[in-house]
Amino acid sequence: MITKRIIPCLDVKDGRVVKGVNFLGLSDVSSPVKLAKYYSDNGADELVFYDITASAEGRSLFTDILCKVAETIFIPLTVGGGINTVEDFDRVLKCGADKVSVNSGAIRNPSLVYEAAKIYGNQCVVISADVKRVDGVFRVFSKGGRENTGLEAVEWIKRCVDMGAGEVVLNSIDTDGVKNGFDIEMLRKVCDAVNVPVIASGGAGCAAHFTKLFKELPKVDAGLAASIFHFGELTISDLKKELYANGIPVRI
Repeated sequence: MITKRIIPCLDVKDGRVVKGVNFLGLSDVSSPVKLAKYYSDNGADELVFYDITASAEGRSLFTDILCKVAETIFIPLTVGGGINTVEDFDRVLKCGADKVSVNSGAIRNPSLVYEAAKIYGNQCVVISADVKRVDGVFRVFSKGGRENTGLEAVEWIKRCVDMGAGEVVLNSIDTDGVKNGFDIEMLRKVCDAVNVPVIASGGAGCAAHFTKLFKELPKVDAGLAASIFHFGELTISDLKKELYANGIPVRI
């Protein structure tokens, strides 16, 4: 049986890891290099690095910090933020990323997913969708959750997978940082629509939320979280012990 992955997320702004609620009210957490090493050494299966203001500020991702993070860790690294061209994919991969996450860049140019998958392979291309309910409809937001694109989320994600995205990170803006649990309804709709790995993001507040996620949605491949790990509310080791005790396969 394939093990479920536990993935800490580093949201990086101005060279520091930050965290907010519903994508707002960002507070400083730590150095991304220091935090990345801690997670790599303490049981994380992968790591996600987002330069969260690159798209909104219309600039490229900060590669100097990324290179330091990549040199420090020994687990797969997914990187996103300001990915707008195939050249951006190339630059980030050369800095040490294993996978590249694209969000706003794909919304502006959907063929980017196809072009990148053709060059680097489906396994390298991750579609990251920031999704929020608007009048009862799941809508895709861009520029770090600032701008409603009007796109219906499930159809958009399915389209990106059809074009070559090999993995989906579903970020629920509604549950982000709230710590009341993952957005099961939203995740179920996406899992039913695609046949690639889906990573759940937004809402984790305790180990029981991960247990519920994997038991209710066996198709979900991984749980991603930030603040509960960053602030020491839950260690990855303790989480994995809890999951294992509940019959959920994890890498101990």
